[in-house]
Amino acid sequence: MNVTQGVTDPGEDREIYDLLAVVWRGRWLVLSLGAAFALSGALYAALATPWYRAEVLMAQARDRPSDGLMSQFGGLASLAGINLGSNDNAEPLALLSSLGFAREFIEEENLETVLLAREWNAAEKRWKGPEKDWPDVRDAVEYFDEEVRRVVQDKKTGLVTLAIEWKDPAVAAEWANKMASRLNDRMRERAIAESTENIRYLKTEMAQANLISLQQSIGQILELELQKLMLARNNQQYSFRI
Repeated sequence: MNVTQGVTDPGEDREIYDLLAVVWRGRWLVLSLGAAFALSGALYAALATPWYRAEVLMAQARDRPSDGLMSQFGGLASLAGINLGSNDNAEPLALLSSLGFAREFIEEENLETVLLAREWNAAEKRWKGPEKDWPDVRDAVEYFDEEVRRVVQDKKTGLVTLAIEWKDPAVAAEWANKMASRLNDRMRERAIAESTENIRYLKTEMAQANLISLQQSIGQILELELQKLMLARNNQQYSFRI
């Protein structure tokens, strides 16, 4: 049996030695850079303004009076131009995520200068810079939509999370709760206006109907609209339960 003893190439040893020598000569530079990055990170953590996240978890309200009669009278109601409604939360979710809803909230709460505080001169009560460069509510809405408000729906459970991120935790919680409450208020107002108009229309149609069967069908739809109106008027958490 022949055994061959491995022999190290002198050239390889020389390359390793040169590499180690380079690392050793630059050790202070490496240490200095590492210390500088560590110090920068520590300063940023100490000086940066912390942001807080307030979340409101919302479950779709289930107590709708239209579910039982939807299949029975849905066709007739559609012919009359009446929406019996459903448990679908697509409309309130779209409203909650919309720029229009954000704008109304910002204007009602006077948040324009709060959101754009970097551009606001609090001492002089005016925007910084020349007037032609002053921001308006659209800039506040854009900032609010991109940096402050988050709306996420869990596709499996249907639960909706409204998150507000802000520098003050109490303010973040206040905004989140107010937006959730105003969403229910807006949907209630829409439902009340819609049902009120539908009731007026149905009463007129029932008075003009010649067939007893048609009067009975219209009467049942009218009863359903009255239930919807009563529910909207007496339920503060109309679309979502907080």
